[in-house]
Amino acid sequence: MQELEQEKFTYHLTELRKTLLSIIFCLLILFPLGYYLAPYCMSFLIKWSFPPQLSKLNFFSPMEVFLVNLKIGFIISFIIGFPYIIYKIWQFLLPALYEKERKFLKIAVFVSSFLFVCGVSVCIVFMLPLLINFSMSFATEEIQPILGISNFVGLSFWLMLAFGLMFQFPIAVYFLVRFSIVSIETLTNKRPYIIVVILILSAILTPPDIISQLMLAIPTYISFELGIIFARLQNKA
Repeated sequence: MQELEQEKFTYHLTELRKTLLSIIFCLLILFPLGYYLAPYCMSFLIKWSFPPQLSKLNFFSPMEVFLVNLKIGFIISFIIGFPYIIYKIWQFLLPALYEKERKFLKIAVFVSSFLFVCGVSVCIVFMLPLLINFSMSFATEEIQPILGISNFVGLSFWLMLAFGLMFQFPIAVYFLVRFSIVSIETLTNKRPYIIVVILILSAILTPPDIISQLMLAIPTYISFELGIIFARLQNKA
């Protein structure tokens, strides 16, 4: 019995190793494309987010732009490869799932990827311009902004990742209810606690200002409610 459990444990470790290697290999393959797209992506973000009077960023060391492009290239490769990454993670869990749950997996991969793209899009379209304009409102004749490219890119892509991941709430809620881990009644009764958790996560994942925190917290809570609605519909089906 002990040997059987040890064999299962070794098998799962081997499968986990294969999954992680597949994800790393995927990112390495996509990285050249991400690095090629990095300057165009950076130019678009600057033109979209900044007001006309402040449409340029500065760099303060010789290798800074190169390192920023490497960072952007990796993030772009992660975003492009996100559906495959999610698929490999879920595939790792397949042996523990029933046939109906495996069908759910296929739908979940698509929906999860769609929600991730929605989160990133909300961040680009609404969050970044709002945040930049909010920061520019503090400028005076004596205080003028000189923004570095590393700070802007780091902030932008961290927020994109945060929005993309927080938009996974409907999938998480549906998963918890679908597999009877948590009941719908428990989730609805614990709404105040969930709101507090969402606000805490938003505060951790965003800059220390109330505007950006609410911009992440409000869509996340809406996505949580959507997850409950989908779970109710599934229970009635």
